[in-house]
Amino acid sequence: VQLVESGGGLVQAGGSLRLSCAASGSTSTINTMGWFRQAPGKQRELVALMSIGGTTRYADSVKGRFTISRDNAKNTVNLQMNSLKPEDTAVYYCNGGYFSLVQGAYWGQGTQVTVSS
Repeated sequence: VQLVESGGGLVQAGGSLRLSCAASGSTSTINTMGWFRQAPGKQRELVALMSIGGTTRYADSVKGRFTISRDNAKNTVNLQMNSLKPEDTAVYYCNGGYFSLVQGAYWGQGTQVTVSS
């Protein structure tokens, strides 16, 4: 399985960005798709996940601001990020896996999101 992200960039605090991820290869093995992020000097952390059935899981820090969506037919997952804060600055990684609503085995290459104050 290959995951390719797009949509990162630089935005001012309070702004919005939309990340997209497309999966290819043996996509029939994927149940959950979603996003993790890693800020400099910090561990990689969960942002949002969505199961193939549509159940979601969000980090508390992004609830109410970020929305995950998925197109199972196209094997894509999106992350709409609103009301961005400087602390959202990180490399965002697309993730996919077999088990429901947990970190999977497949990773994208990452896309940088920078929020300026």
